[in-house]
Amino acid sequence: RGASALKEGLWLLVSLVLFRICPFKLSALKRAVLRAFGAKVGAGVVIKPDVRITFPWKLTLGDHVWVGEGSWLLNLAPITIESHACISQRAFLCAGSHDYKSPTFDLRVQPITIERGAWVGACAWIGPGVRMGREAVLTANSVAVKDLEPSGIYQGNPAQFVRHRVISAN
Repeated sequence: RGASALKEGLWLLVSLVLFRICPFKLSALKRAVLRAFGAKVGAGVVIKPDVRITFPWKLTLGDHVWVGEGSWLLNLAPITIESHACISQRAFLCAGSHDYKSPTFDLRVQPITIERGAWVGACAWIGPGVRMGREAVLTANSVAVKDLEPSGIYQGNPAQFVRHRVISAN
């Protein structure tokens, strides 16, 4: 699991109070606490209330990442969210699953990477081993079970390519 039982227990307590129950954003404090528990956290990261992070020591957040209310980062394997990416409300990044072909349902874990400028829509689900390309979009309630190409907009269950994302200059 990557940490001692004491560290994991302390994290459960701290995360419950500060990340789950606390109704305030308090992003600066949350960034500091995540770093104290071994996460790599960039500048300007915003962490909204009711965010679940399973193992901060397996988390990397780039600069100016936004993590929305009720999101769950189930990082049984490392989760990396690069700079300027957005994880919308109630999104679920799930870095582990079970082998349904095994009679003992063996646990399988694989890292998840959300590349720079990508946007995970509200209530979207990203599975183990998925790499979401730079500036890609996974629309609300969609399910990503395979890699999403850079600048692609994906929708549905399973998520399918819809069109290319065009970012207009201001």
